[in-house]
Parts: sequence; structure tokens; C-alpha cells
Amino acid sequence: MNAICVIPARLESTRLRRKLLKEINGKPLIQYVYENAKKAKKPSRVMVACDDDKLMEAVKRFKGECLLTSAHHHSGTERLTEAAAQYKADVFVNVQADEPLMDPSVIDDLISAMEADSTYQMATACVKLRDEHEFHNPNVVKVVRNLKDEALYFSRAAIPHDRGQNEHHFFKHLGVYAYRRDFLLKIPALTKSRLEDREKLEQLRILDNGYAIKVLETAFDSIGVDTEEDFKKVEHMIKTKLGKATHA
Repeated sequence: MNAICVIPARLESTRLRRKLLKEINGKPLIQYVYENAKKAKKPSRVMVACDDDKLMEAVKRFKGECLLTSAHHHSGTERLTEAAAQYKADVFVNVQADEPLMDPSVIDDLISAMEADSTYQMATACVKLRDEHEFHNPNVVKVVRNLKDEALYFSRAAIPHDRGQNEHHFFKHLGVYAYRRDFLLKIPALTKSRLEDREKLEQLRILDNGYAIKVLETAFDSIGVDTEEDFKKVEHMIKTKLGKATHA
């Protein structure tokens, strides 16, 4: 199975200005995301789908592969779809441009899941929530699955509610998706749902239109950089990791 990993990237982020160009140890955030994705074994290529020349120039400076896409897309999925229209592959993996700590094995696992079951048009990943603060944080998306590990719902709210105060496992959704190319190209034509608009979560459009999303559980957590606080946390983790590597 041929798979391409695409990192949809938008220069003018809303909450943290031009976050993808913010540097850690002299490297822009987008470079860490790209280099992590390149460590995955299954994709035949990795590229950044940029919306702006400045972002494209930054990617070219670290010799990354990039594609300049329309500046008028409303979502990363639309940007990914433009890339899929230009390149041929069985599966396209969407890695969020603001998640520099995404473990590359998660990318490989999603591709393997698509290889193993041809009935799934789309797959994503989750990890057990261990921090109660994250459970109640609307910036952390939660997912509830059925017995076949298919998504029932994604929400910024704390779900499921634990009425009986029993010990349950709660899951955080990770910002990585795998799509079959034919299905990906159909997504822009799907009816946009009220839930998608309410939660500001694109994946709800898929569920509301009656499609299943396979959700793999992984042991690897990741952090999306949405705020200055997130950036400082990621910066500390990367510098700590680099420091350990230097002294190893």
C-alpha cells in the first residue's frame, strides 16, 4: 500500500500568531513536525501543504518537501484534499502542523490499520487521559468509542460523564488521520453538520454523514500548540530531550 503523509500548514494561526515559525533551539516548530513524520517507516513521502510563500520558504530552508496550496481553504482537510488531487497514493495521512511531539509509530500504525481492513475509509488515534485538568480542558478533544473501536462522538466537553463515579478510561483524541484517497476527495462535498459547527471539529462531519472512523488506542501522547503556554511546555520538553541526547 502506497501512503503519503501530508502536513497541512497555515501561516496566520488565530490564537498564537505565526506559531509554526516560532523557533526552538534555532528550528521552527514546523521543522520538528516534519522531521518527526519523516521517521515513520510506511509513508513513501512526507510533504508540507503550505498556504503562504513565507511558510514555504521556511520549509525549503530545512530542505523539506512542500506544496503551495490555495490560501482560501477553511480547514486542514481541504488543504489535504488539494494535495490528494495532485498526487496518487492509496492512503493519505494528515499530521497536524502544530503537534511536534507526535510519535512516528502512530503514523505507521494507522497505515497498517488501513491495510488490515479495507472496509474502513478513515482512521485516527487516541490515548488514555491521565490528567483530570486535560479532561475538563476544551482545547483537549475527547473521544468515545464503541466495542469495535469506532468513534461514537468527539467533543471538547468532558465525555463520557461518570455518573456512578466508577473507574473508567477516558480518551484524548490525537490530531492524526489516515484516509483512503477516494474517500478523502469526497469529503468537501459532504454536508457540513451542526455539530461540526458547534464543536469546531471537522471529524464530526464524517460521523454525521454516516461513515465510520476507526480509532486506534496508542500509548504515545502528543501536545497541540494552541497557546503560548502550550508552546512553552513543548519547548521545555524538546530542550529536555535534546539535552538528554547530548549527554547520552
